[in-house]
Amino acid sequence: MKLKSLTMAIALAATSASTFAAEQEGFYIGAFGDYYDASWKNMREQAGLDVNESTGWGAELGYRFNDYWSARLEYADLDFNAHDKVLNNRNDIDGERYGIDALYHFGGGPFYGLFGLKDIDVVDDNTFVNAGVGYRHFVTDNFFVNAETSVYQGLDKGYTDVGAKLGINYFFGQKSAPVAPVEPAPQPEPEIVPVPVALADTDKDSIPDVDDKCANTPMTDAVGSDGCTLYEDTEVTVSLLVTFPNNDSSVSQQYLNDIDEVATFLKEYPDTTVLLEGHTSAVGKASYNKWLSKKRADAVAKKLIADGIAEDRITTAGLGEERLKNEANTAKAHAENRRVEAHVKSIKRVKVLR
Repeated sequence: MKLKSLTMAIALAATSASTFAAEQEGFYIGAFGDYYDASWKNMREQAGLDVNESTGWGAELGYRFNDYWSARLEYADLDFNAHDKVLNNRNDIDGERYGIDALYHFGGGPFYGLFGLKDIDVVDDNTFVNAGVGYRHFVTDNFFVNAETSVYQGLDKGYTDVGAKLGINYFFGQKSAPVAPVEPAPQPEPEIVPVPVALADTDKDSIPDVDDKCANTPMTDAVGSDGCTLYEDTEVTVSLLVTFPNNDSSVSQQYLNDIDEVATFLKEYPDTTVLLEGHTSAVGKASYNKWLSKKRADAVAKKLIADGIAEDRITTAGLGEERLKNEANTAKAHAENRRVEAHVKSIKRVKVLR
């Protein structure tokens, strides 16, 4: 029953606190009257002794850290009613309570919850944890009164007790400014957006027919703002490599298809020209190799002319042994160096795809 009442009090404080202004921050001191409801039966430290309720007074020193948190040290002088069942008499027993509490101020307002650790010395020391709720009210800028109630749970004996306090306190800090209510921003008038009218787009290229200068463009093509297919320039190339036997300039049958591909490329791109570079191995005299490499380039040129390429689009050069592809002095290296090479480039306009 004691725990249920405390839970309801905490819920009420939490829902009410947001309507109050922020309180002070800083140190404070206070004095209070105290009521403690104990139900300690047959205390082991003194057989047959029952300890009941207590009234007393106390003092506390606290500090308010911010709008939401504070802490305090507490001392209370207690006067318990006791019943000695062995002697069958009633008398008073003095006691002391001291400890520390942390306080959470709901919404920065006057209601607060608290939890702490206490030592209660009556016949013997007993350690308790406590939790509760309270309310404080400023009567001036620095004086306030407070009332609170707590449940105490014993850690040594397992006692469950309830206490209440009524106090007066003095704050040394400065009072925080009240929390001003926030006025809701005015809501703008709803904007009326006209419903767009769909325009015809026959070829589905996202350009309305009224603006489309190229009707029926393929669905795969990217188009510009005029509805026409977009193009981009891309580089196209063709290369040729023809090798020759030692001391020979005749073109082997195996390279005729490669030469035909170069001829086809030159026909497809009529603005292009081709440079045929002849080479030899390092074997033999340099002057002879120059002559032989030029003869090899001319032999490939004749094949291109036979394929229909104009002679003025073909240039030949004999480089001899000046640009060896493989500088090793082996039969394999010599075979790689006996060659004619050509590289032709052009620019081709291609469609940009969606």
